[in-house]
Amino acid sequence: MELYVTLGKDGESYLEVKRSEFLGYASHVTTEKDARAFVDKIRKKHADARHNVYAYILSENNIIRYSDDGEPQGTAGLPVLDILRKGGITDAVIVVTRYFGGTLLGTGGLVHAYSSAAKEAVEDAGKITLVPYEEYRLTVSYPFFQKIPILFKGYPIIIDSTEFEAEVVITLAIKSGHFDRLATALKDASSGKAKIEKLGTRMDAESLPET
Repeated sequence: MELYVTLGKDGESYLEVKRSEFLGYASHVTTEKDARAFVDKIRKKHADARHNVYAYILSENNIIRYSDDGEPQGTAGLPVLDILRKGGITDAVIVVTRYFGGTLLGTGGLVHAYSSAAKEAVEDAGKITLVPYEEYRLTVSYPFFQKIPILFKGYPIIIDSTEFEAEVVITLAIKSGHFDRLATALKDASSGKAKIEKLGTRMDAESLPET
């Protein structure tokens, strides 16, 4: 897995051009099913609109889709898609809804309006960089648990949960490439008594080491 850029949250935008209204919606998605569901949600929300243009890019099977939804070919869906491409954004979907204002905008006007609405929706959502993480379950004694903050210091770690049972069970994710050094430190400090179990891998936002 390699790092990639996606959207941090849902974003929206509003643009009026010669009485036509352009409403932009952007969202992070990971599957084509989710992308389609988002498009359908916006279409349902604006069922009375003339056009609901969309575009999405997914890392899953390198899927790229877009639709002009009745606008002249190349004036809507492709400009929206280009906002994702130029931003290096993947696993994301954008829908731009247009309420026709009665005045034709021309090819250039449509391209500019759809691009602007899409760009502003992406800016509202914000971009984040996701990097590969490895997930682990760490089981330690209560006395040893007191040393954990010091041992974790300086590592790009995300603590998902801490459960206090017969022993302390910590579920964490650490940026790929950093675990071997941490595992050695844990084993040395616990005289080999710390139990470490790998759970899997995932993509997550960059976690900066504590200083």
